[in-house]
Amino acid sequence: MRHIPFFRWVLTAGLMLFACSAGLYATGSDPELSAARQIDLAVVDEKADGTCRVQWSDPYEKKTREGPYHCDAGRSDLLKAPNFQDSRGYGWESGFMFTEGPNRGDLDDPKASSEEDFTTSDTLLLLGLLLILIGMVGGNLRALPRVLGVEARLVRRATRLAEAAGWAAEDYARAVDAVRDAERHGSLDGAPDPELVRSLWVLREAGPQAHRAAADARKLANRLHPLLGEAAPAAGLRNRLQAGPAARADAEAAVTELRRLVADAERHGLWERFAQTSVDLLRGQDADRAAIAAGTDFERAPDAYRRLLEGLTPTAAALPAPRRRRRRRY
Repeated sequence: MRHIPFFRWVLTAGLMLFACSAGLYATGSDPELSAARQIDLAVVDEKADGTCRVQWSDPYEKKTREGPYHCDAGRSDLLKAPNFQDSRGYGWESGFMFTEGPNRGDLDDPKASSEEDFTTSDTLLLLGLLLILIGMVGGNLRALPRVLGVEARLVRRATRLAEAAGWAAEDYARAVDAVRDAERHGSLDGAPDPELVRSLWVLREAGPQAHRAAADARKLANRLHPLLGEAAPAAGLRNRLQAGPAARADAEAAVTELRRLVADAERHGLWERFAQTSVDLLRGQDADRAAIAAGTDFERAPDAYRRLLEGLTPTAAALPAPRRRRRRRY
């Protein structure tokens, strides 16, 4: 079962609100972004904070209109009544009038619109930042247990151990199969078959410890492979984050068992045993040298070869052993 990315969606929503806030701020604070032109305003009444009433000529309705406006309280006193040279005793201010859209002919009051837009954009901004904070903190806290469960190094060591065990078991099985194949085409009676002798020599040189190591390797490999499959979410950060709760629980149990098996393998020197077994079983690759060494060794201890063959091939046990000739004494 995959986890639901709740905090990821919260973070996405926060980013969207932040973008909306930035858009409102950008479009509401620049009069040049609107279809408007600058006009002269006659200030009918003005207060100290800049709140005023103004008159302007509306060319679309062809009349003089009057309405509230926010004048620049810091402009020169010469532009304010009664210092401004106006026969009506009005002050002067400049502003922008919409030339397009449903508000054509109305004043674009930057200060009033900016205060209104600031309230909306500020709300969106605060809400967006809050969601972003929740998404980031909550997502990291949720991912923390999964991140702490990554055991990539242990999984790699267990994988190498499983490979070494698998190679040792396969090399021994291949050597036994070579003996059995050679036994089908020849025997150790009369004129011994060179290929059968060479195949037996490989196992004889590896010694009985190769059989025990191969058995241990096969048993260990059979235990490691299922555990490595269950421990896959712990093999890397990406796998860990994508795994569901059940898979992570199984991975933690598998990692615990892998850690014990790897420690036991190091304590008992299994790495070295498996590697040495593989090396010993590969000595027969040089067929010419192996054939010479095998022939010499067979002449010295033929009974040992027959016993080894009887243990590997059930058909060989039924064959009568040839009589050994007595050496003549001169």
